[in-house]
Amino acid sequence: MVPPSSVEAAAPVLPGPVAVPRVPGYLDQTYWWAYVHPKAVHFFEREWLVNLILFGNYKRLCDAALAELGEPVQGHTLQLACVYGDLTPRLRERLAPDARLDVVDVLTIQLRNLAAKMPRDERVALLHGDSSALAAPDASYDQVLLFFLLHEQPEHVRRGTLAEAMRVVKPGGKVVIVDYHRPGGAHPLRPLMRQVFRHLEPFAMDLWDHDVLEFLPAGVQPASVDKSTWFGGLYQKTVLVR
Repeated sequence: MVPPSSVEAAAPVLPGPVAVPRVPGYLDQTYWWAYVHPKAVHFFEREWLVNLILFGNYKRLCDAALAELGEPVQGHTLQLACVYGDLTPRLRERLAPDARLDVVDVLTIQLRNLAAKMPRDERVALLHGDSSALAAPDASYDQVLLFFLLHEQPEHVRRGTLAEAMRVVKPGGKVVIVDYHRPGGAHPLRPLMRQVFRHLEPFAMDLWDHDVLEFLPAGVQPASVDKSTWFGGLYQKTVLVR
């Protein structure tokens, strides 16, 4: 748990589960350079850099995610994992006066970083928790956002995250997923991205080889699925309605 007194910014950080989640081994071993080490956070918290990594598509993908959540954003929204850049501040700005936003992340350093970007807002809670083992009750959120999270998780964690997202969203609510997708065979960046995934993002190829629906628990069937792709198929927005 991140004590509120340790957060320099005014956005609240509230306790998550009673059993404070440990940093998963795969994050320490695979993504220390991007999310865990303080120097990594300092380095990557640059919107121009995030946009460069996404080949100029950061704003387009953020806009697509936010448009899916609505304007204003109504009800109780859950964002799984913090995000570099201005996605979450923009989401907060779109909240209706009586709406709420919870952001859950397993890394306290990421919660602190997000808090530094957010003004005090009693509608927003930053929660220390594990996306694959949420403390929230069943059907407690109107919508859930996963923005470039699934490709960073090994299969068993990804399956747990999707199971939890479907569990905590209300019937008729949305699970909005923005992430990598298998590009067309002639895509000029396909060889480069294979090398990037091989050396830096070892779980990302799963989203090239499998549809997101394949990682849902057996017996969990969304009421509807809407899928769009961008940039020659390299990115996707998949919306699951419970």
